[in-house]
Amino acid sequence: MHIGIIGLGKMGNNMRDRLRKNGVQISGYDPNPAVTDVASLPDLVEALPTPRVVWVMVPSGKITDDVIHNLADVLSPGDIVIDGGNSRYTDDAIHAEFLANKKIKFIDCGVSGGIWGLENGYGLMAGGDAEDIATAMPIFDALRPDGPRDEGFVHAGPVGAGHYVKMVHNGIEYALMQAWAEGYELLDSRKDLVHDVTGAFKAWQRGTVVRSWLLELLVKALEEDPEFADIAGYVDDSGEGRWTVHEALDRAVPVPTISAAIFARFVSRQKDSPSMKAVAALRNQFGGHAVRKN
Repeated sequence: MHIGIIGLGKMGNNMRDRLRKNGVQISGYDPNPAVTDVASLPDLVEALPTPRVVWVMVPSGKITDDVIHNLADVLSPGDIVIDGGNSRYTDDAIHAEFLANKKIKFIDCGVSGGIWGLENGYGLMAGGDAEDIATAMPIFDALRPDGPRDEGFVHAGPVGAGHYVKMVHNGIEYALMQAWAEGYELLDSRKDLVHDVTGAFKAWQRGTVVRSWLLELLVKALEEDPEFADIAGYVDDSGEGRWTVHEALDRAVPVPTISAAIFARFVSRQKDSPSMKAVAALRNQFGGHAVRKN
């Protein structure tokens, strides 16, 4: 199978490498000449066999809109566009309808795994027509973790379902990181009693009910900088946590923990907080997100 990918940043570049490692031929396009395989979007389309599959891995919003509109001008009927970025699920129906007018198919796919996906594989949440999903399944199989398919991939439903599931995933992620960060701050506040905060977290990595990959990443971050001295307690949000809360309000579903985690990030922008340093460190560990230095 030979596909195209647009966007070769932290995620896209690693995804290209994993696909190649697992036997999928891939041509990538990025405006950065240092990483791109082809010089232009038309060159990318020309390089692919028909029917073409093009994976879009660029920031959500206008950039994704522009790429999809540009693709519509150069792709052919029967081709498939997969939006693997963090688009809002409500945008998917708009993109699908726009492409359908030119008989181009559309799949939305939430992708989790951050900078570790190249090594560990990516959690994938897809939305779209079952026939289109089946066509793209070799791509999903190459990207997902080793092991049972249903533990790393889900065809969640029609167009929009993949990004909806990813939105809720990120809302949960916000809440889990906040819980770890608050636990860190409480332990760190009792240096008179707890002499090894890093060791306390490390001791939870086996046999406890709270063991998790986030815990492993927190231990890694603490071992690199036990007091987070080089990290400012300022935490950005990518938008998906907000979207989760908006959806919960629309559906009258109580999400107090996720909501509190979002508001805590806003607090981080008002003062230097130890717990927010922990959240910033975790985001850097799993996603390579930039941190503000003190």
